[in-house]
Amino acid sequence: MTLQALTPVNCAGLLQPGCSLLQLDGEILLFGQKGWPKRSCPTGIFGVRFKHSEMKLRAISFSNDSCYLPPLRCPAICRLDPYDGLPESYLIHGGRTPNNEISSSLYLLTMDSRGCNRKLMLKCKEKELVGEVPGARYGHAMSIVQSRGKTACVIFGGRSYMPAGERTTERWNSVVDCPPQVFLFDLEFGCSSAHTLPELSDGQSFHVAIAREDSVYFIGGHSISSDSRPPRLFRLHVELLQGSPLLSCETLDFGLSISSALITRTGPGHKYIVLGGYQSDSQKRMECNMVILDEKGIHIEHLEPPKWTQDIIHSRTWFGGSAGDGCILLAVPTEGRPSQPDVHYFYHVSFQQEKESNEEEGTQACSQESTDYDNSTPLEDSEELYFGREPHELENSSDDEADTYNEEDEEDESQTGYWTKCCVGCQVDPNTWEPLYSTELHRPAMIFCSKGEEGHWVHAQCMELSETLLVKLSQGSKKYFCLDHGGLPYQEMTPPRQSIPVKRTPMKVKERNGPLMFKISPAKKSFFKRLFD
Repeated sequence: MTLQALTPVNCAGLLQPGCSLLQLDGEILLFGQKGWPKRSCPTGIFGVRFKHSEMKLRAISFSNDSCYLPPLRCPAICRLDPYDGLPESYLIHGGRTPNNEISSSLYLLTMDSRGCNRKLMLKCKEKELVGEVPGARYGHAMSIVQSRGKTACVIFGGRSYMPAGERTTERWNSVVDCPPQVFLFDLEFGCSSAHTLPELSDGQSFHVAIAREDSVYFIGGHSISSDSRPPRLFRLHVELLQGSPLLSCETLDFGLSISSALITRTGPGHKYIVLGGYQSDSQKRMECNMVILDEKGIHIEHLEPPKWTQDIIHSRTWFGGSAGDGCILLAVPTEGRPSQPDVHYFYHVSFQQEKESNEEEGTQACSQESTDYDNSTPLEDSEELYFGREPHELENSSDDEADTYNEEDEEDESQTGYWTKCCVGCQVDPNTWEPLYSTELHRPAMIFCSKGEEGHWVHAQCMELSETLLVKLSQGSKKYFCLDHGGLPYQEMTPPRQSIPVKRTPMKVKERNGPLMFKISPAKKSFFKRLFD
């Protein structure tokens, strides 16, 4: 067990409480960055790399047929192991956007391909649910159950805004516990059903959910109604029968009083390590537990925690996620120290043995596009993957450094580009903006104002343009004037293009042959003359 301090390389401002760490094809991915994605990484997903006590991020791209995936905080994330010929993937449901709006969408994230230089490309698709669909929420849990050869997904818990009829001006952004219903839906058709169980009488959020075959275990959690973290432990049993599913719940006695805990898997078996979290609003939970699932049920054992540093002990909050089997990325705030340029301290917690850790580090470096060719001989087949580059150029290649994300490379888009202040009442903020028109994806729609000699660009949203008018103006040839300069979209017509007449030189007529002449003897001529006379 080791606790190693990490130095973030120009990327500390992207990690925030509520972000998630995923693992696809041997790579660790960061999802849920702080703020809206910028142009250097429009997907908002980064590859995380730990090397020589440094943490670096690299932008991950999506395939062309992917949908837009907003950065979500505290969503329910569930990993799908490969089954029935389908690749490993992740399900993402709910969460909070940078605008503090709560999402109800369900996304499927899979690996699309590996480029010629082993760069990972993902594919994101939004899945639609039908039937009794879970509403918008965050802080809930999602798990996969398997029964009678079928696979389904379970959603439970979470928080959401108060119902529309109960929201007032003073309590407009107040959140409440979602009703204690269990939602079950199949992955193929998206048919969802809601189930109410008497054992689950109170809503809970930020709990731990661990599944094995047809059983899901809910550990701990926080309840807003009672403002408590009771030591709860529930076992949800799901039977996927031919007609309708059958659900039953059992309350166990040896639960944990915990919320917002970090959990990591230690291997292919059902052994997990639960670390961190809170046991009250003002007290972190410094203990560590090993959770084992087998045929007999669940077993919770005490595990010796790492030797915490003073920064971790005295911090009021902490967050993180699983950084591989038996590893956790932990972050604590700097508590307002002006001497520290970064917002958080980062630590890499490893529960592996030294030998296993070294093997994992070597495997991880290889799977994450290692370019340390000085200590290894390139394979002959790998030379064909680098088109246009000679084998000797690979030895000192620096693709790793070139692809590393750097916050300093981001342009100050508040002064230039799409995020400029277009008018006095400009309402477009790069940190809170979200798409309004169907033509928008990562940047706000803009339209050109023809006032003056050079003119200027303004946001269509600030000009209160309808989508129909915006499309009409972009396709037409008429000038537009913003609200500060008259606001008349049809004031002038763009003068037609003056084309210089082309001098057309008449084509030279070719010499034509005269009528066909036949050579006739004088006797025949006299014969025809007498015939026609």
